[in-house]
Amino acid sequence: MKISNHLNKGIIYYIILFLFSTSLVHSQEYILNNQNSQLTVSGTSSLHDWDIVAEAQNGTIEINYTSSNLEINTFKIVITSESLKSGKRGMDKNTYKALKTNEFENISFQLTETKSVLDLGNETFQVSASGTLNIAGATNLVTLNFKLSIKGNSINIIGEKSIKMTDYKIDPPKALLGTITTGDEIVIKFNTVLQK
Repeated sequence: MKISNHLNKGIIYYIILFLFSTSLVHSQEYILNNQNSQLTVSGTSSLHDWDIVAEAQNGTIEINYTSSNLEINTFKIVITSESLKSGKRGMDKNTYKALKTNEFENISFQLTETKSVLDLGNETFQVSASGTLNIAGATNLVTLNFKLSIKGNSINIIGEKSIKMTDYKIDPPKALLGTITTGDEIVIKFNTVLQK
């Protein structure tokens, strides 16, 4: 009888411990705030450097987070291709043609694996992750390095990634009958805000 009581108490103890531990670690989803997020594509040309800004993007991230550990379960960003604006109509037209926006409306990144997470303190982490980047219908596996900060009910993700347009079967845009050509390499810089 005493053994049974001790056994029951032990089972109850482990159930309580399990429930308490699972309450500390649970998935939290954050949704991209387009108004507060920035994404810029920068490149070069035979005439001058150029920048294009994304005006419409959406996405989500789902994490497990405790004071000592961060796990990223899912992370996806989608950019509306024709929301990329340079402030110059001719350049935008050439960009949309190169991106084949009449056929492919979006550019997207989706996480496939978190390679490493380094705790920098103050709820900030240096993350190395791999994922699929889809541009103009072509998809490549890329490594993305970024800094992730948790601030109350929001997450801030800052980083940049260099890619070559030709890796996505994109011919670098030309202007003025081909007299102005753009460089193959571009840099994507992002400052992304996601909120609960």
